[in-house]
Amino acid sequence: MNKKQVGAWALFDFANSVYPAVIVSVVFQIFFIETIVGNEAGEGDALWGRAVSLSALIVALSAPVLGAIADRAGVRKRFMAVFVAMCITGVALFTTLEPGMILYGFILFLVANVGFEACLVFYNAYLPEIVPQEEQGWVSGLGFGVGYAGSALGLVMALQYATSNIQIVWIMVAGMFLVFSIPSFLYLPKDGNGSMTVPQAAVWGLTGFRELWGEVMAHTEMRRYLLAYFFYIDGVLTAIYMSSTLASNTFGYEQEELIYLYLAIQVAALIGAFLLAKPTDYLGPKKVVTGVLGLWIAIAIGIFFVESKEAFAVLGLLAGFGLGSIQAASRAFMASLIPDGRESEMFGFYALCGKSSSVIGPLIFGQVALMTGGNQKFSVMSISVLFVVGACLLQRVNDPKAALVKI
Repeated sequence: MNKKQVGAWALFDFANSVYPAVIVSVVFQIFFIETIVGNEAGEGDALWGRAVSLSALIVALSAPVLGAIADRAGVRKRFMAVFVAMCITGVALFTTLEPGMILYGFILFLVANVGFEACLVFYNAYLPEIVPQEEQGWVSGLGFGVGYAGSALGLVMALQYATSNIQIVWIMVAGMFLVFSIPSFLYLPKDGNGSMTVPQAAVWGLTGFRELWGEVMAHTEMRRYLLAYFFYIDGVLTAIYMSSTLASNTFGYEQEELIYLYLAIQVAALIGAFLLAKPTDYLGPKKVVTGVLGLWIAIAIGIFFVESKEAFAVLGLLAGFGLGSIQAASRAFMASLIPDGRESEMFGFYALCGKSSSVIGPLIFGQVALMTGGNQKFSVMSISVLFVVGACLLQRVNDPKAALVKI
């Protein structure tokens, strides 16, 4: 295992994690809902949910094709660079937004979010290439742990300007992503010689999806795992996408309080990612994911009954502890199932499952909020069903990591 490559790979998590923390989870989410759109009767919630869902749908439909092109044409790193640039450009252009620019803001967020989500397809695909299977849980957890450190740094910097000069926040996010992603482009494995040209690989990706689907469906453990993942990751992503509006509208958090809360949650997530990284290797990711899903089900029920900011903060910290570990364990689980040489393609299919499911959750959250006159606690309870279904389906999956350790 090349430590320089692993370090560069983990640092990319540091680079990109400032985006979901500051843009998706906290500052831009509230800015879009409250300032760009307005949220008197839940309109901002609904439109934000649609923006998140549409960007997820675009990535879901394109990821398998892009993954096939990357593997067969040998352009993984170049594709990753294109989508990183797309995200950075979209965020930088947030500086041109003013109140009431709903369509423009919607489009800019689509550009940024599609760029962010798509670049992760190629980033994740490096994990099984540079790390042996028996250490993938640890390294995946390391990436998320370092990533949450990046999120925390981004939130600390956002605290300085979110209420005084919010335009600087967008420049800061774009700049951090740009600067700290450079080592990954310098040290991760170079693109190899592909077996096809890009146009040939694109044609294959479009026409060969049925073949890829057939391969995944024929792989019993991968099929069962991805079905479970489809449901539970939808709940996880919906919690990330909609949490700030819940904290703001239901529990009365102001912008500065919200940033402090999410800063604490990032620290909890960092601790969870590191503490549960080694158990992911020696217990297997199935047990780790199942335990965290049980925790999140209890948290969703708790949110329905609590009223105070302090109680919500405690539940948020518990959720944060599980967040990094469930994402890292899920990535390691998928990596352990992928045949050599098919990493981008299969992680494209992984993204298809995750992003196509994440179309559903934010729409459910926003629609339930509209139907209940803005009561977001009912929205949270509706999302908890996704955790229950995912946890039940996961029990049908054999854990390859656990089997490897026993051998």
